[in-house]
Amino acid sequence: MPLATIAIGDTSFILRRAVRDDLEALVALIAADALRANDDSSAPEHLARYERAFAAIDADPAQTLVAVEASDGSVVGTMQLTLIPGLSRGGASRMQVEAVRIADRLRGLGLGSAMIRWAIDDARARGAALVQLTSDARRTDARRFYERLGFEASHVGFKLFL
Repeated sequence: MPLATIAIGDTSFILRRAVRDDLEALVALIAADALRANDDSSAPEHLARYERAFAAIDADPAQTLVAVEASDGSVVGTMQLTLIPGLSRGGASRMQVEAVRIADRLRGLGLGSAMIRWAIDDARARGAALVQLTSDARRTDARRFYERLGFEASHVGFKLFL
């Protein structure tokens, strides 16, 4: 069942919940990222990790793993949305947007913007008070992209890799 249909010019894309059969295409989109060029985590021997992660995401009602399907049935985009309840901001929920990816051949057409606008609308419909995301500091184009959509670089992020 589609979550939404996005029209870009004469082409329509379907946003839908990802299914297990999409896993290979989703991992390929994530692995195609230039910042992951030396990362071998998309190698076949890592499939079991991706299958476990997909099963956990799919079982959690707070998660929406989106597959963007082209008219030929191929998966050309993805993003993961997580609705996070919280006590801060008066008990407000927030929507976390992660792993936004578009196939290289479709970048610059407006599909990514349409996906993010849909995610914002979905967050509102689910009662979220804000939408948040992080982007690697080296992604200057991504920063401009999110700022054009109204996002503000409001916090400093920290990570501790385990």
